[in-house]
Amino acid sequence: MEGEVGVIGLVLSMAFLYVGVKGIVTVRPASGYEDMGVHTFSPYQVLPVSVENTSTGRDKRLNPTKTVYVIDYKTLDGSGYQWHVNTGNSKSEANRILAAGESVERRVLSIKENGKYITVEAELMADTYVEGQKQRYFWMVGLSGGYLVLCLAGWVIVRQSQRKDNEKQ
Repeated sequence: MEGEVGVIGLVLSMAFLYVGVKGIVTVRPASGYEDMGVHTFSPYQVLPVSVENTSTGRDKRLNPTKTVYVIDYKTLDGSGYQWHVNTGNSKSEANRILAAGESVERRVLSIKENGKYITVEAELMADTYVEGQKQRYFWMVGLSGGYLVLCLAGWVIVRQSQRKDNEKQ
């Protein structure tokens, strides 16, 4: 069992290291965004969406996909911006949010390269958004890299201990 946990930890840390490095390399610079300002988004529909079931074992084999409920928001100012929120598998929660009709303030950042856009929390600017993304990926790289270094150090210590035991015999 211990070996399995170690192997799983090793595989997960390598995956996080890969995702972190890839993320750092692909984060757009703040200059790659144009700030379109803060807009008010209102919920207007709930849609069921089929996604991959990320559980393991029998549940995943029997149910390779699952349904989650997405709330679609749109601006009412005629700008045409939309934003989507995944509420998980609770249809009643999604419908409650829709019925409440509470508006949300979001900042729209247009991607200069392709004309698409993203929405972020209203208090974020392009530079603070990009900095947060970089920080997240650096943490992923640091923690997973640190775990890998500890695994390597543990392996080296165990190997040296085994060699000393073999030399004594």
